[in-house]
Amino acid sequence: MQEIENQLKDAIKNLYNLDFDPEITAAPANIDADYSSNAPLKLASVLHKAPMQIAEELNIGTPTAPGFINFTIADDALKNSIDTLDLSCGDLEGKTIICEFSDPNPFKVLHVGHLYTSIMGDSISRLYEYAGANVIRANFGGDVGLHVAKTMYILKQKDIKDLTIEDIAKCYIEGTTAYEDDDKAKAEITDLNKEIYKINAEDIHGTELSDLYWKGRELSYDYFKNFYATIGIKFDKYYPESTVAALGLQTVKEQLEKGVYEMSDGAVIFNGDKFGLHTRVFINKEGVPTYEAKDVGLIFTKWEDYHFDKSVVITGNEQLEYMKVVLKSIEQYAPELVKKTTHLTHGLVKLPGNVKMSSRKGNFLKAVDVLNMVKDELKNEYNSEDKKVSLAATKYAFLKYKMGGNIIFDPKESVKMTGNSGPYLLYSCVRAKKILAGVENIRKANIATNGELLASEPHNDGRERSGSRANVLTPFERNLMKKLLGYKDVLSEAVNEMAPHKVANFLYELAQEFSRFYENCPVAGAPEEAERAKIVEKYLNVMTHGLNILGIEIPEEM
Repeated sequence: MQEIENQLKDAIKNLYNLDFDPEITAAPANIDADYSSNAPLKLASVLHKAPMQIAEELNIGTPTAPGFINFTIADDALKNSIDTLDLSCGDLEGKTIICEFSDPNPFKVLHVGHLYTSIMGDSISRLYEYAGANVIRANFGGDVGLHVAKTMYILKQKDIKDLTIEDIAKCYIEGTTAYEDDDKAKAEITDLNKEIYKINAEDIHGTELSDLYWKGRELSYDYFKNFYATIGIKFDKYYPESTVAALGLQTVKEQLEKGVYEMSDGAVIFNGDKFGLHTRVFINKEGVPTYEAKDVGLIFTKWEDYHFDKSVVITGNEQLEYMKVVLKSIEQYAPELVKKTTHLTHGLVKLPGNVKMSSRKGNFLKAVDVLNMVKDELKNEYNSEDKKVSLAATKYAFLKYKMGGNIIFDPKESVKMTGNSGPYLLYSCVRAKKILAGVENIRKANIATNGELLASEPHNDGRERSGSRANVLTPFERNLMKKLLGYKDVLSEAVNEMAPHKVANFLYELAQEFSRFYENCPVAGAPEEAERAKIVEKYLNVMTHGLNILGIEIPEEM
């Protein structure tokens, strides 16, 4: 398709001395062609000519009313394109991209949103790595802050001998309730928040409060690390809020003197009203930096650490307006960093039934709950406990949707071996592996006997058998080969748009095309075995590559 695009582009340049990027798309099913372009229709207003006249003047492909150009690829050209299919890409070679995602807070458990953004962030990182970039996976979390103080307020009142992450989660819920309903508790938690900042900043150990704090923090990070290992994701850099808070505090104070930030009732704010945004506090009345100031410190710390070409931050939709204010404030004194920063947001992940959940109330869906639901469905439906299949079902169920809107996650649908699911794609790949194994077994058997490849009985695939490969490809072969050739264009779009769903949906369509090929084109033992085996091998290569972009491994058997 790229070659056709280049030829058409050159023809337009040579004939009209015009630089124009034509769009080439797969031709509709009811047209006897492989590819089509509407370039004449788009050029008509520029050249002040009828579209059909332009199509005929270009003298390339087949002109079709009202102004399309259709292209048909010869079988030999199609075979050669498949033989030379190259999946490499170096568009971002030498670029450094930092992807920040997941961002769980110690002293709280991981919920389904963390699972979603972890899977999505890792896949976007893999897209950038495919394009040749040096990618740093970063994780930012609040090891200090009001949520820690709320948790510690309850924790220090209890006699907990063997502290667990579940204990911590329950204490956070109780502490939040106390903070909201009890003025005395609110005052104590506010003071406790300042004490915890001091414990962290001065690395205080040996007191009852400090020991409880450090123990809870360590437990939280071990819990995060183990969970990420379970879903096959590894982070290159952790940024606890405590490590960036001081720089954020310093930067905000410096810019306060320059008029970027303002004083309001003893707090330091950024007046977003001036920019059509809302106003937010960056340093509270107690002189403690808020989340906003910490995010200021984070962006500058990232820059000091990596001098990135691009920084991608992935959060839930609820952070959209918040990040607009933070970035707008930074834009006033470091516009180059804001230009290099892209904030992506996602919606909520909900179960069928649209039940509203809240981490504050404790009725939220935990990340581990989602994984267990999928495992249980896989066990119930297929009596399988294959971890790769279970994880593929979960990841694909998230990644097949465009990021931004809410997602209804149905565990039953996620494990189905038919339809648009991870297990369906894996089953297709395992089937391709078995075909290739069958070809290899026949080859070895024939070599062991007389060294000749024996033809199988004729098959009803619409082509006469003569004991040797016919020149004409079947429609099923052509369709699969053409689909394979479209993969790099999809990858390019996915990288540019940070859109793993484009890869996921392409793989599903490709697997469907392979299924039609499989049903109509025998491979092992057929006269066309060698060339069809090449097609199957390319199919498996593309599927493996694409699934790797999604963070999915193919099992040996299913």
